[in-house]
Amino acid sequence: MFGKGVRAVDHLELEINDGEFMVLVGPSGCGKTTALRMLAGLEEATEGDITIAETRVNDVPPKDRDIAMVFQNYALYPHMTVYDNIAFGLRLRELGGFFWQLTHMAEAKKIKADIDARVRETAQMLSIEHLLERLPKELSGGQRQRVALGRAIVRKPKVFLMDEPLSNLDAKLRIQTRAELIRLHRRLGVTTIYVTHDQVEAMTMGQRIAVMSNGLLQQCDEPTRVYNEPANKFVAGFIGAPPMNFVEGVIKDGWVEAGPVRVKLKDGHAALKLEGEAVTFGIRPEDIYHAEGNVSIPVSEANTFEAQLDVLEKLGAEDTAYLMVGDQPMIATLDPAHPVAVGSTAKFAFDLDRIHIFHGEDGVAVR
Repeated sequence: MFGKGVRAVDHLELEINDGEFMVLVGPSGCGKTTALRMLAGLEEATEGDITIAETRVNDVPPKDRDIAMVFQNYALYPHMTVYDNIAFGLRLRELGGFFWQLTHMAEAKKIKADIDARVRETAQMLSIEHLLERLPKELSGGQRQRVALGRAIVRKPKVFLMDEPLSNLDAKLRIQTRAELIRLHRRLGVTTIYVTHDQVEAMTMGQRIAVMSNGLLQQCDEPTRVYNEPANKFVAGFIGAPPMNFVEGVIKDGWVEAGPVRVKLKDGHAALKLEGEAVTFGIRPEDIYHAEGNVSIPVSEANTFEAQLDVLEKLGAEDTAYLMVGDQPMIATLDPAHPVAVGSTAKFAFDLDRIHIFHGEDGVAVR
């Protein structure tokens, strides 16, 4: 909690398994970075316990928590070479001061040799061994990010903390570095907590993802389950690109009546017990089909509707269609093999096995 009663993180309870890659994801200001900084010891937790390897660390200084942090802005020392940037933390932790080294020359020599071996091993792992004598200003963004990773890896900590480490990279390099981080985690097996606002990074990298909003944990589960079974309307709308379509409506005689959208609920659907109640109907763009194309789902009055194609984005493998269903906008991901002309009206269909219903009052998913 910060001044004037602002709760940046509110009753966050999260258990992360040994060796797990956990991603904290959410919009700016949701509390994910504050949670990471509390774990690192850079922010004070005003209540509750923080434990690492079953040891309470609330009162343990950051330097003694055996964690390594990778920052968004790399935080490299501009006057030091790549080699010295990577080695700096090890030298501080393992080598005594100048006079200690003078009086313990044999021991200092052995420690220096060990540091040198670990730096070069880490550089080789990250494919930056040829850059060890360069200064940060002589490196590209991707190379600087590898140096920042190397500085964390070389310490062999219990936990890696990564605060949006890819956000300063261009799109192509971000995808490449994402894959490298996954391979590194598989090789090192160190518990990693990764913060991002990018739901694509969360879905592709995390073994589990924790979705946060307004300081509260909304859902924590495997990425596919979060995507397919969102706990509430916020999670459903935040995870997925393009985002899920939402239409406000009511349950009536086994149908979702949502303005120009009318959908028949399948037998046994949990929302059938909400007769007369306000709900939010949700459908992902990829679960809307051009009903007059080569459709892989049953098409009937129960799941079809007419819409005008307002805008079409051709992306090669798929088309993103912006539809108008009466005055209700919707987005569909369509097969380019069965095109629909912009400005025309066509029939579309929902996959009834993939619809989502949320309570109208609190947005919680109906299960």
